[in-house]
Amino acid sequence: MENPEEKRPWLKSYKLGPFKLEHSLEPYPEEPLFSFLDQSAEKHPRSTAIDYFGMRINYGELKSYADSLANALTAMGVKKGDKVATILPTCPQHIISGFGIIKTGAAHVPCSVLHKERELEYEIGESGTETVICLEEQLERVKKVQAKTKLKNIIVTSIKDYTDKEDKTRTPPEDTHILRSLIESHDPVPPKVEINPREDLAYLAFTGGATGVPKGVMLTHYNRYVNTMQGMPWAMARLEKSIRGKASTCITVPLFHSYGDACAMFSVYWGLRMILIQDPRDTEYIFKVMVENRPFLMAVVPTQLMKLREMDLPRMPIQILSGASHLPLEVRESISEKIKMPVSEGYGLTESGPMTHMDLTGFSKMVGFTAKQKYSIGIPIPDTDVKLMDDETGKETPPGEPGHMYIKGPQIMKGYWPDAGSGLVDGWLPTGDVARMDEDGYFYLVDRIKDMANISGYKVYTSTIDDVLHQHPAVMMAAAIGVPDPERPGSERIKAFIVLKEEQRGKVTEDELIELCREKCASYSVPKEIEFRDSLPLTVTEKIFKRVLREEEIKKMEQ
Repeated sequence: MENPEEKRPWLKSYKLGPFKLEHSLEPYPEEPLFSFLDQSAEKHPRSTAIDYFGMRINYGELKSYADSLANALTAMGVKKGDKVATILPTCPQHIISGFGIIKTGAAHVPCSVLHKERELEYEIGESGTETVICLEEQLERVKKVQAKTKLKNIIVTSIKDYTDKEDKTRTPPEDTHILRSLIESHDPVPPKVEINPREDLAYLAFTGGATGVPKGVMLTHYNRYVNTMQGMPWAMARLEKSIRGKASTCITVPLFHSYGDACAMFSVYWGLRMILIQDPRDTEYIFKVMVENRPFLMAVVPTQLMKLREMDLPRMPIQILSGASHLPLEVRESISEKIKMPVSEGYGLTESGPMTHMDLTGFSKMVGFTAKQKYSIGIPIPDTDVKLMDDETGKETPPGEPGHMYIKGPQIMKGYWPDAGSGLVDGWLPTGDVARMDEDGYFYLVDRIKDMANISGYKVYTSTIDDVLHQHPAVMMAAAIGVPDPERPGSERIKAFIVLKEEQRGKVTEDELIELCREKCASYSVPKEIEFRDSLPLTVTEKIFKRVLREEEIKKMEQ
């Protein structure tokens, strides 16, 4: 009889401290995604759902607002199968809109607030969106997009709405509606819509703009529902009674990104208080929220931790979950030492719902058990299969060897818009990431395939160079990239970009950092050049934007 742990070695690591975790959660409920909100509003109507600059909305109010908006959208002509876009930062309106949209049977198309007119035109036009909810200051840009797309309805809101600075007397700009007025003028009676959770889209998020033309990721109600259950509710099942309806989460990642949205979904599922951070780059405010609120869980990205470790963090019983990009070991250990709590890491992609891996060793202290941390992206979550492939041979790589990571599970997207199955290989999602697996089924992210450098035929994982540079006590941020080598056509060389800690600027030399790399790296992967900068380009989710650095270097070489 086949031992399932031989094929899935991570199953033996399904434990939180001394407690064993479920190997599978099947069968999953086949319910609309918005049932999360309905259930929490029924169980915890007076519990705070949203904490926004000190102003609070409880679960009963949140459901009422979403229901009224769904009623208003339906009156505008929004129906099942339509697409409704939001161009909103992290704020209550984003959560209200997200639930209001899917209660009509439409799919939510979250757009970045940093998008230029061209990017908005593409995403709104490609998705066939006819209704958009945006900030008033984006109206001029949206009007230009409207002239080139099928966009009919524009709903505006103010960044001051749902704060103590809200202006309830303002009138809507011409040919627009005010979100707050729509909610107040419509009864909280959502339309009765038949949802097929496995087929009907809840979420159509465009991703991949950093690497080319964005692709619309089709996620069904079932994909999102399943993935919410596979994450923290699975890992924290033993603690559910002490957390559900009582604890708080701090969401520092933009809600228009799948990572931030997934944190909100988990919070709503368990009736938790969501402390919203509007500006992910406001480290001072994030620090203030941490110290004053001591949330149960904080969802962050590595660059935020790089900045926070320079601050005087006190000991705090906060579980920090880092995701979206590689977390250097030095940063992880520094934060853990300050707050006296392990820092956990997770992994996922928009295409995977988004979560696929979670580091359980970092959560073990919550059950009074200190496990030896693995410092990895974790193990695959329930009902998720992973294989590492050598794309050149088409064969799986053995344990311990790096390979292109492919993922399969019930949370994996329906496909890229508008074609079901597109972007998948026999149901498997190729991630574009290189990883390795240890004997316990824990995975370690090695690099993005697109970030690997080719040095005279040798593959160099630039993230390993980043890790070495982060070992220098003066380094706050580091990014190594491969650039064309003018002396060896067809080959590359390594260049690294460094942001030093404030008090160390001007005190560290290029030679000092190159010497560190000589001690720790293979000779062919040592940076040929290091450039000091005051800051590095970041994506909307605060990832270091290596593609921009490469493009800048190539442009300089061409000139």
